[in-house]
Amino acid sequence: MKKLLTAIISTLPVIGFAQTKTAENLVQYVKPIIGTQRMGHTFPGATVPFGMVQLSPETDTVGYVKNGKYDPDVYKYCAGYQYDDKTIVGFSHTHFSGTGHSDLGDFLIMPTVGKLMLNPGTADKPRSGYRSAFTHTNEVSEANYYKVKLDDYDIIAEMTTSTRVGFHQYTFPASNHAHIILDLMAGIYNYEDKNVWTYLHVMDDGTVVGYRQTNGWAKNRTLYFAMKFSKPFVEYGNVNGSKREVYRGFWGKFNQSHNFPEVAGKQIRAYFDFATTAGEKIKVKMALSPVSMDGALKNMQAEIPGWDFEKVKNDGQAAWQQELSKITISTKNIGDKQNFYTSMYHALINPTVYMDVDGQYKGLDQNVHHADGFTNYTTFSLWDTHRALHPLFNIIERQRNADMVQSMIAHFEQSPEHMLPIWSNSANENWCMSGYHSVSVLADAAIKGAPGVDANKALDACITTAHQRFFMGLGYYIDKGYIPDDKDGNAVSSTLEFAYDDWCIAQLAKKLGRTDVYNEFIKRSQNFTNVFDPQTRFMRPKLGDGTFKKNVDPLSTINQGFIEGNAWNYTLYVPHDPATLIKLMGGDKRFIVYLDSLFTMNLPDKYFAETEDITRDGIIGNYVHGNEPSHHVAYLYDWTSQPWKTQERVRMIIPRMYKPTPDGLGGNDDTGQMSAWYIFSTLGFYPVAPGSDRYSLGSPSFDGATIDLGGGKTFSIEAVGQSDKNVYVKKVTLNGQPLDRPYLTHAEIMNGGKLVFYMSAKPSNSRYKM
Repeated sequence: MKKLLTAIISTLPVIGFAQTKTAENLVQYVKPIIGTQRMGHTFPGATVPFGMVQLSPETDTVGYVKNGKYDPDVYKYCAGYQYDDKTIVGFSHTHFSGTGHSDLGDFLIMPTVGKLMLNPGTADKPRSGYRSAFTHTNEVSEANYYKVKLDDYDIIAEMTTSTRVGFHQYTFPASNHAHIILDLMAGIYNYEDKNVWTYLHVMDDGTVVGYRQTNGWAKNRTLYFAMKFSKPFVEYGNVNGSKREVYRGFWGKFNQSHNFPEVAGKQIRAYFDFATTAGEKIKVKMALSPVSMDGALKNMQAEIPGWDFEKVKNDGQAAWQQELSKITISTKNIGDKQNFYTSMYHALINPTVYMDVDGQYKGLDQNVHHADGFTNYTTFSLWDTHRALHPLFNIIERQRNADMVQSMIAHFEQSPEHMLPIWSNSANENWCMSGYHSVSVLADAAIKGAPGVDANKALDACITTAHQRFFMGLGYYIDKGYIPDDKDGNAVSSTLEFAYDDWCIAQLAKKLGRTDVYNEFIKRSQNFTNVFDPQTRFMRPKLGDGTFKKNVDPLSTINQGFIEGNAWNYTLYVPHDPATLIKLMGGDKRFIVYLDSLFTMNLPDKYFAETEDITRDGIIGNYVHGNEPSHHVAYLYDWTSQPWKTQERVRMIIPRMYKPTPDGLGGNDDTGQMSAWYIFSTLGFYPVAPGSDRYSLGSPSFDGATIDLGGGKTFSIEAVGQSDKNVYVKKVTLNGQPLDRPYLTHAEIMNGGKLVFYMSAKPSNSRYKM
């Protein structure tokens, strides 16, 4: 596969990258296959930066329910694809990247020849349905291009995309019985009755439109499509497996299953038949719209009016080249380049555009709105991405991040609950995870001068959200200063996360001179102290009567008051005030011992049985890198007398958690957060507390890097003497002047200049000034 991938990349037209700022073809280093095995939950298919369409193969049809209960096997298929599978079911147009829960998988297309079968079959009996065997030898996965041979049909399947259109190209053998199946039943995290309704309208012998409404993670999601074929089909039909209702109207007078122009129901699979010659290519365009079928047709006409597959592929790869060129790195290690630019790729998939080319989109109020002066986005996995992904955007995607903030404010204005997004997708609030971390994103963007953002309007939305007493024990938090464990199962982690979010609100209020708001929320930001137990020196569940819960296991993640983490890790979740945390935990020496123990202790196997999203792949000692609450932890040594241990830990984490292989991610990529951590950390700094203008220094793992800030400005990083052994920082200079503190400011980066790390094989005894 490596030779095949190299051969394909080497033939990329140079003209496709002519307008980019970097001579080197960076697309060649992107390996979307990274993270498709085990826990990464990424997909290998085609997409453009922040595209509405993610056109990718599904390798099985595991449902969410088995014998009336949740089927844990479905967790492997959050992105629809698992590297170890042997068959492909088809190619669908919407996917989440790296999530730990799922939905989507809309409008699955599968080409076949021979006997028409309109069920997908099963992995153990693949020939009982339309799925096909495949091998990785005949698979190519690049930025905005996917190719695979469907062995059972001798069909070469290729796909590429624009922002709103998926483009398929199928090379058929000679056959009088060639089919292209459109499965409107298929989906990710699927179950009976997930489809609320589907509709299909055959407009002519090459154009089909329709929609699908689903009740899944997003409870009320409707997506429209327009589908065009490069060759007229000779006949068409469908099977409608919808439950037979008592009332059926008067449609029974028609045979809707064969050559009838429309069909509606919950369980529909359609087919379109062709006669093909050997090597004949049939192309299919599938445009999406959140608003209407006409909107989908307009999106197709605007983005891919013709049938030039190579042009669409090259245009998309040129868009990726432009985005990847915003950070260029200097290293002789090809694996490092593959890790870095694949991380850039994964970081720039989500959030996704959610509007038509004319600016129309559906809002949370289920009405159609027009995005005036901004691009509307969706797919906000904010519990994850507030930590590093959005701070990364504040450096390299400033206008996009400003548009994302505008999208969140629009979400707030249209929300029946009058809240900023928690985890939102496709005009729905999914209410997944804890905290209200959109306030972190809004505050960080406004404080750092995001273009076009009304900071006072953003602050007002943050304040209203933080006062909504019905949300996850927030009323108790406001009244008591903590959430009682007997009232909410995530009491401790929610208290800690609310406290950090409140600090973010306070920082924005301070910048805007709104002293009353600042005073309220800076006081709330200290509520983390209310769940700290000075006897055990752990954050610990507290009951409604003010006493701490007894018999707590600090290594367990179940029924201990935390979400996706244990007390050992969550005790360190005070990113906004490490100095106070260190005092609470007994001072500098004790805190260092605690951090050291976290990385070196042994976590017994029994604790892995409690969670599906973390295995030993994502853990070092008891430090959980495969889940987000610990992502700032390695940098906490910067607040101690031994900042060199941050450098040591970061350089230890990077090669263990990130590899240029299918199983190369130590946990769910979580719509780019894992990748953003890698990008920051390999450059040598990290945003421990977004909402602050500071980035904590670590240890750069490349010889150098340059960040394109736009407007002719660059910020360059050099690591003199950097190597696998020389991981410690002897000294740092900024624009030629010594830097005697372990952090950079946002202004120092955005003003442009040069940061130089002088590396050593031995720790430095010098202590930075905080």
